[in-house]
Amino acid sequence: MLGPRRRETADKNPFESGILPAHDTSIRIPSQFYLIAMFFVIFDLEMVFVFAWAVVVRPAGWIGYTGMLAFLGLLLLALAYLWRSGGLEWRARRVPRKALPL
Repeated sequence: MLGPRRRETADKNPFESGILPAHDTSIRIPSQFYLIAMFFVIFDLEMVFVFAWAVVVRPAGWIGYTGMLAFLGLLLLALAYLWRSGGLEWRARRVPRKALPL
């Protein structure tokens, strides 16, 4: 309500670091890119836990060691599941179309 009433042509263009875009900025990015990016972030954060464990490995003793083996086993199972289910495939799977009855 309190803003300016008129809109200029410069307001309709996206602002990219003070440079006007040279081409259309509305590109389509496949959804597989976002899935793989999320998996990367998840597994990368889990490696932070492994690094923190490596810092305190001696005081943790055998209990900490077996706990980390269980954690790494769970990570390996999750990675195997993603690989097996096709979550790491970049190309989309083609679903066969059902034949139409004649």
